[in-house]
Amino acid sequence: MVQVGSYGHFQASKSGVNKGDLKNPLVKAGFVATRISVTKLNQGVVRSLALEGIPAVGISPFSAGWSTQNKALKRDNVLEVQRAVDAGFVPVVHGDAVLDSTLGCTILSGDVLVSRLAQVIKPNFVNFHTNVPGVFDRSPEQPGATLLREIVVYEDSSWTIVDPPLGIGSNGGVETAVAAHDTTGGMSTKIAEAASIAAMGIDVFIVEAGTPHALEALRGKVKNLKSNKSWTGTLIRNALGQTS
Repeated sequence: MVQVGSYGHFQASKSGVNKGDLKNPLVKAGFVATRISVTKLNQGVVRSLALEGIPAVGISPFSAGWSTQNKALKRDNVLEVQRAVDAGFVPVVHGDAVLDSTLGCTILSGDVLVSRLAQVIKPNFVNFHTNVPGVFDRSPEQPGATLLREIVVYEDSSWTIVDPPLGIGSNGGVETAVAAHDTTGGMSTKIAEAASIAAMGIDVFIVEAGTPHALEALRGKVKNLKSNKSWTGTLIRNALGQTS
């Protein structure tokens, strides 16, 4: 499980952590503040899961040695996450402030973590839970915004919308806005990482957290969108996979 959200973004954005330069006292202080924020959320998630009898353990990327080079993932610790899973635990990883060999430091997005974990662990499917029902062709707050129920991804990670049939070419037709405090790219990064996962042959569901639709996706109950018209969310799948 990878926990993401707005925690840490405000501190990172205000002090420029995502741009590096640890020699700047403001950036260094922001790095510390960011990590305090994201680890606080991580502890809260782990505690909530533990209260429900789930053997969750928090894993912080910075502490586990994850690092980047010019913002691209350079070093990870996926095998230790796998070992925790094999031991019967539920690892809860999170987006984090990490060291960068080129910039000094940056923010490692939870979406990037999901993609790397999927590449190594190869789960049956991946869930992204958000505060909206799925991926829209524009901001859900805009009039006429359309929920994209199904997107197919090709080997080169380019993608096409197939439901609804908007007649839009690869990678077109979706407007993605990034909040001013978001240091990791917002929905555009989420779609890009989801596409890279789907290109591996792993179905990705983007769905609103805390809803029955999210529960269906978590249980792997969403198999065929044509026979499950009531399910609300976005399925991103490999173009060579079974058509829905």
